[in-house]
Amino acid sequence: MSGKGAGKGGRGKAKGGKSQTKSSRAGLQFPVGRVNRFLKRGQYSKRVGGGAPVYLAAVLEYLSAEVLELAGNAAKDNKKTRITPRFLQLAVRNDEELNKLLGKVTIASGGVLPNIQAALVPKKKASKKAGADGAAAPAKKAKKAKSSKKSSKKSSKKSSKKSSKKAKKSSKKGSKKAKKGSKKGSKKAAPAASGSQEF
Repeated sequence: MSGKGAGKGGRGKAKGGKSQTKSSRAGLQFPVGRVNRFLKRGQYSKRVGGGAPVYLAAVLEYLSAEVLELAGNAAKDNKKTRITPRFLQLAVRNDEELNKLLGKVTIASGGVLPNIQAALVPKKKASKKAGADGAAAPAKKAKKAKSSKKSSKKSSKKSSKKSSKKAKKSSKKGSKKAKKGSKKGSKKAAPAASGSQEF
């Protein structure tokens, strides 16, 4: 009888060789042995293959690396050096595939994506911002036209007041001259009448 485990041709550990973990053999960071233990304890099936924990550990490592990379980029964009739940939320919701995968997942203290519907934005502010260059010139022209109208009204009022004052003064002067002329004429007429009576 020949045993498979015994002898030189068996699969036993080589004497004097360094022990190597399953994760290092697979080139992974996630623990393959621990994943294998959890699969057996969970009793998801009666038997667990040797490649199942390796495959599952690789998938979990890829997903975590992807999420952490996007969250790190979000933290850099906000000038932060620490990844918080807010950055995880932004990373997941801004990625189409991760958002589909974690569609029904709620991240605690993650907040929501910044979003304002177009119907809620005031139209006046939007029009001013959008057409600031185009609307600036007509507004200035309208202001100039209003100021010119006001100045013309003021000047016309002032000129009418001045002309009325001049007319009043000239009428007063004319009446004074007429009075003086009538007095002089009466004085001249009086001596002439006295001379005619002497003759």
